Amino acid sequence: MTSIRKRLFIILLAATGVIWLSALAWIQHSTRTEVGHVLDRRLQESAQMVASLIRRNGGMPGPDAAMLVDKAPALSDMGRHDYARQLICQVWGFDGQLKSESDGAPSVQLAEQEGFSEREVDGEVWRVYTHIDAELGIRVMVGDARSMRDRLVHGVVMGLLTPAMLILPLLAALIWLSVRGGLAPLDRLARTLAHRPATDLGPLPENGAPSELRPMIEALNGLFHRVEGLRERERSFTAFAAHELKTPLAGLKTQAQVATLAPDAATRERALAQIARGVDRTDRMVRQLLDMTAAENAIDAAQTPAQDGARILAEVADELAGLAQVRGVALHLETGAAEWRSPQAALLAPALRNLLENAILASPSGAGVEARLTRDQETVRFSVLDRGPGISEADRPHVTERFYRGSASPSGSGSGLGLSIVAAAVEAMGGELRLAAREGGGERAELVLPAARP
Repeated sequence: MTSIRKRLFIILLAATGVIWLSALAWIQHSTRTEVGHVLDRRLQESAQMVASLIRRNGGMPGPDAAMLVDKAPALSDMGRHDYARQLICQVWGFDGQLKSESDGAPSVQLAEQEGFSEREVDGEVWRVYTHIDAELGIRVMVGDARSMRDRLVHGVVMGLLTPAMLILPLLAALIWLSVRGGLAPLDRLARTLAHRPATDLGPLPENGAPSELRPMIEALNGLFHRVEGLRERERSFTAFAAHELKTPLAGLKTQAQVATLAPDAATRERALAQIARGVDRTDRMVRQLLDMTAAENAIDAAQTPAQDGARILAEVADELAGLAQVRGVALHLETGAAEWRSPQAALLAPALRNLLENAILASPSGAGVEARLTRDQETVRFSVLDRGPGISEADRPHVTERFYRGSASPSGSGSGLGLSIVAAAVEAMGGELRLAAREGGGERAELVLPAARP
C-alpha cells in the first residue's frame, strides 16, 4: 500500500476496533462477574429470610416457604419482565422429607451441602444456596437457573454492542476526515512544489508549518541552496572557461594572420612559436577542464581495478618529463618500499599531474622538484616539493578556488584550476590536501589518503 492516508486510516480504524472489542470483552467479563455476585447475594439473603420467617411462625405449620418467598419485599414482582419469578425454593427436613417448595421447583433435592453449589436437573443447571437451621431441623434451598443469568449478561452486552455497531461507521468517517485534515499541510506543500517554476530555488516558508513538516521543509531548503550553489558554480565555470578559451584562441588567430602576412622568415617563425605556445596553453586548459569534470563526477571505485600508487606517480612524471626538460627543471622520484594500490587512479593521476605541473612551472631553471611516496599504517602520502616562490599568506586561503590566480602565478599563464582540481579529487578519495611553505624556500604539497582501500 503506497498511500499514507489509507495506511493511517486502516491503522487507526484497526486500533480503534481492537480497543473497542477489548472493552467489550472486559465489559462482558466484569458484567458476568458482578451479576453473579449480586444474584448469589440475593440467593443467600432469600434463603436466610425464608428460614427466619419459618422460625418466626414457629416452624412448618405456618405459611409454606413458597408463599413466604412470594411475599418477601426483596422478591416482589415489579411488573411483567423476563426475569420475574425466576427464583425457586425448597425446604427439606433432616429426615429427608420435602417440607415445602415453590411453584416450578424440581421434585428432587437441589443440593446436599451447605453454601453455594450447582446441579443439573432435567437439562437445566441451577445455582443453589443452602441454609441449614439445625434448631428447626431444616435445609432451606433457594436457587435460580444459570440460563437466566446468561440471558441477563447477554442483554447487558447486547445493549452496549448495538449502539457500538451503529456508531462504528460514523467513527470510521470521522477517522477518515481527521486523517485527511491532518495530512492537508502535506498536500498543500505538494501543490506548492508542483506549481513552483524550475528556476525558483528560493527557500520555502517555514512560518505556520506543522512541526512534523519542518524537517522536510528544512531539508528541501537545504537542497535548493545546494542546487543554487551548484548552478552558480556551473555558470561561473562556464563563463570563466569561455573567457579563458577565448583569449588563447584569439591569440592563435592573430598569430596565424601574422604568419600568413609575415614579410620575412624571422617574423613567421616568431608567429609560429606563439601559435605553438597558445596551442599548449589551450591544450592544458582543456585537459584541466576535463580533469575537473572527472574529479566532480568520480566513478565508483568498486567498478575499477586497483593500480599501484608508485606506478601512477612514475607515469605522471614521465608525462611531464618533456615540460621539465624545457623548463630546465630536474624531477626526482622517491617511492622506496611503499606498496599501495588505489582503485581511484582516474582521480589520483590528475591530482598528481596538476601538483607536479604547478611545481615545474613555478620552479626556476636549474632547480629540482621532488615527488615522494610514503606510507604508514593509517595513511599514504604523496609529497611534491619545489623551490619556487611559494604561496603568499594572502593567497593561501583562496588557492583551491576555481580560476583563482595567485600573485606568484608564473608569467600569468596559469588557469587557476590546478589546485582546485587537486582539492576536488582528494576530497572525492576521502583524503586531504595540505599546503605549507618549505623550509629554505618553495612550497610543500601533500596528498594524504587513507591507507585502507576506499
